[in-house]
Parts: sequence; structure tokens; C-alpha cells
Amino acid sequence: MEVVDAVIVGAGPAGSTCAAFCAQAGLRTLLLEREKFPREKVCGDCLNPSCWPVLRRLGIFERVRALPHGNLDAVEFIAIGGRKVHVDLPQGDESEIAIKRSFFDYLLMLRAKGLGVDVREATTISAIEKTASNNWKIDIGAEMIEARILIGADGRNSTIARLCNLLPRPTRERIALQSHIPLPKDFGNRVVLQFLPEGYSGQAPVNERELNLCLVGLPASISSLRRWAEKNFGIAPEHEWRTITPLTRAAISPGHEDLFFIGDAARVVEPFTGEGIYYALRGAELAADAIANILHGRDRQSTLRQFERAHAAMYRGRLWINQLTRTAVLSPRFASFVLQAARFQPSILRLLTRKITTTPPQS
Repeated sequence: MEVVDAVIVGAGPAGSTCAAFCAQAGLRTLLLEREKFPREKVCGDCLNPSCWPVLRRLGIFERVRALPHGNLDAVEFIAIGGRKVHVDLPQGDESEIAIKRSFFDYLLMLRAKGLGVDVREATTISAIEKTASNNWKIDIGAEMIEARILIGADGRNSTIARLCNLLPRPTRERIALQSHIPLPKDFGNRVVLQFLPEGYSGQAPVNERELNLCLVGLPASISSLRRWAEKNFGIAPEHEWRTITPLTRAAISPGHEDLFFIGDAARVVEPFTGEGIYYALRGAELAADAIANILHGRDRQSTLRQFERAHAAMYRGRLWINQLTRTAVLSPRFASFVLQAARFQPSILRLLTRKITTTPPQS
């Protein structure tokens, strides 16, 4: 059985980015994905300005900008009852955009493939185990694969974490529904975060014709939220929605002896902030650098410690915003009260927005 340097499970932003950087470092890399691309994904579709430096280093900045997308120049918060607070977003080449995951993820996967990554789509892992030589043996049904390093990039319900008995117990406190619908007339270049008695709705134009519409609520209220969307956006009751749960989950340590977790497989952040893709891209880059250093002979333990410090630094000073937004979503009436207060002190929301859209310090 031939041994590869790294097997990455999941070809979303984290997995494809990690695979691409591993290939650039000269590692023989295999990327496994259970779906067939292109495919859509439950997501707010917003690409945070913090993503652009990573995409430049990946060599696809211009290609991402060339894909169909919506330019976002403001975020509008709407309280229960209709009160609105408008906050401008940074502008320029590295501004925030909204882009369908079918386009974005496919481009990242093609970039990995173009750098020499062996990509296997429609591939499911049934078992993993350690070999006598301390490599990973991965069963994908048709064949067995052996790898020196294994990377779980397969989302919040990670199969790799489950097979390694590391997956935290999920909670179903909230459910998300997401779809793309015709863009309403005069919607503008804005993100809308709208609080409702049952939860909240996120809305962003992903191109000149389509709107990404997300609904987040408790299991008991999600049907009511869906009826609200059908009424307000003229959506047919039989319209198809994508769904995902859980929306929160305890974090998993990202670095182990020869096992890494990146993206949502490592830590799930609040979708409200739109930072998930940045954490996936940057965490993947950090993991690829650590993996290359280990396989090129650098001390494993010190490399793992450096990786874990850098991974934690991405979130430092920002997780309180995720906790705040989670509280707001669970208590939309309280969030609406805060928004009404922010009408008189808009600097509060400007500070939060700037914090979210500014690249975190790197270490």
C-alpha cells in the first residue's frame, strides 16, 4: 500500500485550502470529499475582508473577484417592530462580498487540484485505524489509503472526529434554513440582519439576480419563521430549503500528534458574524504550515504548540462577539432593545462591525 503525506477529509474552504498549501509545500496530498462539486452549502455566503490576504497567498484573489458576487457596502440591522440601524462596511478591492458556495468552494477545490492534489469526490470514509508503522489507514470502500498525517475538515458533524471519539455531544438549540431566491427590486448592496419574535433572518445579494436568505430559530419556531419568509418574499410553500444543525458545538483541540482539525470540524462560530470562512481559510493555512514543518523534520511537539497558539490567536478578542450574538439570537426581543438603544449610540455597532471585518493579528 502506497503511503501519502497527508489525507484531508472534506473539500470545503478549509479542506481545499489546506490541501493547496500542503501541495505548494511539496507534500503528496489526497483530498477526499463525499459530495460531487459544484454543490451549494448552508451558509450566509458572506466573504469577510479578512479572507483576502489568504486568497492572495493562495494565488486566486483575482479569480475569486471575477466570480459572480454581490458587493456589500453596508449592514442594516432591523429590530422587531422595524427600527433600523445602518452601518457602513469597508470599501475597496478587499471589501466584503457575498458569493455562492457552489462557485467559491469549487474554485478552491480546482486550485488544489491544479497544484497537484489528488482529489476524490463522491468518496465516503467508513473506518480509520493506526498501522504498525503509526500511519493512518483509511477505508474508503473501494480501497485502503495510508497517510502519515490525517486532517479532518469535514464540518461541525465531523466523521473523523466521530471515528476518533472526539466529537462533542451536539445540541439542537437552534436550526438554520437557507435558500437562494430572486433578488427583490431595489434591495441594494447591503447585508440585512433582521430580528423577529421567533429568531432572525440574514439576507445578502450574491449576484444581480439572487438573494441569499437565511433563517435561524429554535426548533419550535422555525416553521413560523419559514411562513414569515414565504409571506414577505413571495416564496411558495413547496420551495426547497437547505438546513443544518447544530449551530453551536464545543471546540475540539485543532492539533494532535498526527491528526489535525480545521474549519468547523475544529470550532463552530456563530453564523451571525459571517467570520466562518475566514477561520476556515486561515486555520487551514496554519495547519498546512505545521504539517509541512513536521514532515520536513522539525520538532513535532514544538510545531504543534506553535500551531495551537496561532490557531487560538485567530479567535482572541473575538469570541465574546460570538457569545453576544448567540445571546441576541436566542433573545431577539433583547437584541431589538439593544438595537433601539444603538440608534442613539451607533458607535457601538460600528465598533462591533469593524472588529468583525478587520483581519485579526497573526502570530
